[in-house]
Amino acid sequence: MTARGATGRTARLRDAAWLLPAAVVLIALNFRGPIVATAPVIGDVRADLGLTAGIAGLLTTIPVLCFALATPLASWVIAKADPERAVSLSLVVVLVGTVVRSLPSSAALLVGTAVIGIGITIGNVVIPVVIRRDTAPERVGLVTGVYTSALNVGSMITSLGTAPIAAVWGWPVAIAVWGVLAVLAGIGWTFTVGPRAAWRRPSVVEPVPETGPIDLVLDTDHERKATAPTPAPARRWITWGLTLAFGGQAFSYYALTAWIPTLLHDEIGFSKESSGASSSVFQILAVIGALGVPVLAARWRPRAIIALVAFFWLAMPLGLLFAPQLWLLWSVLGGAAQGGGITIVFTVIVRIVSSDADARRMSAFVQGGGYLIGSAGPLVAGTLHGATGDWTAPLLVVLVAVLVLGVVGSIAARRVD
Repeated sequence: MTARGATGRTARLRDAAWLLPAAVVLIALNFRGPIVATAPVIGDVRADLGLTAGIAGLLTTIPVLCFALATPLASWVIAKADPERAVSLSLVVVLVGTVVRSLPSSAALLVGTAVIGIGITIGNVVIPVVIRRDTAPERVGLVTGVYTSALNVGSMITSLGTAPIAAVWGWPVAIAVWGVLAVLAGIGWTFTVGPRAAWRRPSVVEPVPETGPIDLVLDTDHERKATAPTPAPARRWITWGLTLAFGGQAFSYYALTAWIPTLLHDEIGFSKESSGASSSVFQILAVIGALGVPVLAARWRPRAIIALVAFFWLAMPLGLLFAPQLWLLWSVLGGAAQGGGITIVFTVIVRIVSSDADARRMSAFVQGGGYLIGSAGPLVAGTLHGATGDWTAPLLVVLVAVLVLGVVGSIAARRVD
């Protein structure tokens, strides 16, 4: 090989080290943002389409239900297509759902939301596979962290931008415009996979299991654990405890995500634009919790971390009940806690499983059950607000869900080192 050829190859490899993470960031911006896009303008949507509070809550509930129920479909799609095509398909589906959802019709709103949920589910499943396959072992954790952080950045951008756009062009344009992110991600992904054969780390692509997105992240350890017979997840008490704990976390997160802008508008008098901006604090602070829990896990036992997360989580519903004017403080504490909650639950799973197969089964059980519980959050909170006319009952329900996370999660993890 000539010196020029060696130099060119080195440059391609150096560029490739950042090409995949950059593409992953663009893709991740589409995998949480669409879920929260309607929250800042839900009042306008309800007024124009005559939606009840309960039906409005479905706009956040439906995608979360897809996370729980559409994973087998996502795994089947990925099995039929290679991961590259599955990523592209997920972005196309999200784009189509975004356009359909922007049509001024209640049916289109719900159908488009479901389509978005299916597209995100496919992406959630396949992105960790791509990261594990195409990233050097020592970089898997870093790239996965970048992906997780970008999910929250996507939520923040959407929360900040939707209401101001709606003030100028109306809510249909405000929720449709985020399809541009899917187009940009598609362009970035196409550029990334084009030269892939020349630089991708050689590996054997494993069959995609019938599991959820978090489960695939758990299997990134390149030193395989020795297999050993273990009881089915449903026969282990810790599984049920972790499922309830994750359900409490998901219920609280999605209930508040759906209704924080409306709550701040009602309780403090924020404009729609200000309410959307304030709710973005709750989203972006999750990065601190997600990155902070692994640091604490090196020194603290998991049950102590769960208790600490729940303690800070409680500040959100309690603070909004008794001192809503201090919303910024409660959003900071609650935002960091919600980012740490999901991280510590799956840290416990990693520590208790005995094999990769056990990890897949355990994570699928916890995630499926937890997201089913979480999907009820926006609907329950919206229905209670519609029935009572204020936010006391919804916040009390969130408070109970956080207590479930803290109490049940701590008990379930009491024997985990």
